Amino acid sequence: MTLVADALKPAFADPVHDAQRTFRVVLEAMARPGSVWLLHGLPRPPAPLSPAAAAVCLTLCDLDAPLWIDPAAVAAADYLRFHTGAPVVDVPADAAFVLALAADGLPPLNRLRLGEPDYPDRSATVVVQVSGLVAGDGWRLSGPGIETTARLMVADLPDDFPERWAANHALFPLGVDLILAAPDSVAALPRTTRLER
Repeated sequence: MTLVADALKPAFADPVHDAQRTFRVVLEAMARPGSVWLLHGLPRPPAPLSPAAAAVCLTLCDLDAPLWIDPAAVAAADYLRFHTGAPVVDVPADAAFVLALAADGLPPLNRLRLGEPDYPDRSATVVVQVSGLVAGDGWRLSGPGIETTARLMVADLPDDFPERWAANHALFPLGVDLILAAPDSVAALPRTTRLER
């Protein structure tokens, strides 16, 4: 299949309603860190872009939200550029959205847009593709949106991710927020969430 055909692969079957449903799920995931949320009405993007990561990007990215994606993923970049109008940038620090197609492709969090003291909301949102998410096991999470503690197991993230996340959390109110995208579900780690092994 040519790159042009990959870019033209269908996005949402029902663009308005599927995007609204995905947006609501992402908001719920951000409001309840450690919970895993199933997505419906998923698109069929070109490999290696997963359906859930594609749904998140199709929902959140637009003409005013620059996106960074691994430069080797030309078909995925063309697909997202075509369907969202988002400019694809070469430098992760220039992006409002950073898409890591694999956990080992996750750029250093401290080199991304961290926001500004007067505008902490001008930070990057990072979407990381993972192969699996399990609530109730794994890391212990605490912070806003979690009554006491929650547990979240995430496949594929590097062993030193808890330390990387602690450094990001310490920057609050600056720092990045993370959306973890398994093939058909999402979970979120807002910068306010504390994470322990």
